[in-house]
Amino acid sequence: MPRSTCRYHDYSVLPSDAYSYLLGLYLGDGYINRSRYLFRLRVTLDKKYPGIIEGCRDAIDKIMLGQHATVFPRVTGCVDVSLYSKHWPCIFPQHGPGPKHLRPIVLEPWQQAHVDAATEEFVRGLIHSDGCRVVANDRGVASIRYHFTNHSTDIRNLFCAALDRLGIPWTQNSRYVIAVYRKAATARLDQFIGPKT
Repeated sequence: MPRSTCRYHDYSVLPSDAYSYLLGLYLGDGYINRSRYLFRLRVTLDKKYPGIIEGCRDAIDKIMLGQHATVFPRVTGCVDVSLYSKHWPCIFPQHGPGPKHLRPIVLEPWQQAHVDAATEEFVRGLIHSDGCRVVANDRGVASIRYHFTNHSTDIRNLFCAALDRLGIPWTQNSRYVIAVYRKAATARLDQFIGPKT
């Protein structure tokens, strides 16, 4: 679908919670490819987390009412949650050639409005794709930590801006990794993320 036709979409009717979660997953593990007259969204997820797979499928179904995403197993221990539609390039205008970290990733104003309305879901989608929750042994005391790893500076900045909006302090402890260590901060993330399932 030509980008010029995207202006006819009413993005305000998208459910903010489902869209923000799927946007987070897409920015981490999603990609869109053309298949003749349609586009195919694929979100590649680890099959040992059926709860995340089901959450992704549910989000797609809520965005594309009347259609149902499918799950395709891959030989690598992952699955693709997938759906064909001519609308994906409009719904995810970050779509483009090449890896995401080699091109600008900037949210459209309507996307930012959805993220602002459902910031927790956006952070949850990013963590479910490119993040982890670990329980570390801190001098004999169990300590929860969250890490988010992405090679795109723009995507890391979107993650950090979302944490800032939620009042969750973070640190960048290496070039590509954003970490949340403080006890109150990890407890806040546990309220809407928690262990992967």
